[in-house]
Amino acid sequence: MAFWTQLGLLLWKNFTYRRRQTFQLLIEVAWPLFIFFILISVRLSYPPYEQHECHFPNKAMPSAGTLPWIQGIICNANNPCFRYPTPGESPGIVGNFNASIVSRLFSDARRLLLYSQQDTSIKDVQKVLGKLRKLGNYSGLDLKLRDFLTDNETFSDFLRHNVSMPSSAVEELLDAGVNLQQV
Repeated sequence: MAFWTQLGLLLWKNFTYRRRQTFQLLIEVAWPLFIFFILISVRLSYPPYEQHECHFPNKAMPSAGTLPWIQGIICNANNPCFRYPTPGESPGIVGNFNASIVSRLFSDARRLLLYSQQDTSIKDVQKVLGKLRKLGNYSGLDLKLRDFLTDNETFSDFLRHNVSMPSSAVEELLDAGVNLQQV
């Protein structure tokens, strides 16, 4: 038999079967329409909620180094959601803490220890010792939270732009004293 003949016979058989089973035909047509109308009513009852895109502060993985990993865990513990891209979203940036006192101290010490055979500059030793002295001379009230942060860093930027606090309260918070013995 030809294709069109087979198709015509199959359609005739289906039409005859449907004509004899009218209740089943009504159920097969009404059931999808019923579900469709339920979906429409739910959509009209609960309109979609517009959520802004979410940018999270970057957190370094343990393979990036112990210091960036711990700083990422401590400084971004509450996992905030920002409306705009964060400073650390660019590829290749591990942390936003590169200019903090602790990071500079560790980078200077690492550079001094790793390259001490190649570069025996006394300036590097004096620089690291000066920073250690500066860090050791701080008493609990002389060291401020601002000393550990850099402007436009994740935390300071969050305080200035995302928290609904007056700027004087943000400045007081950044000028809060840090006691290294308690930390």
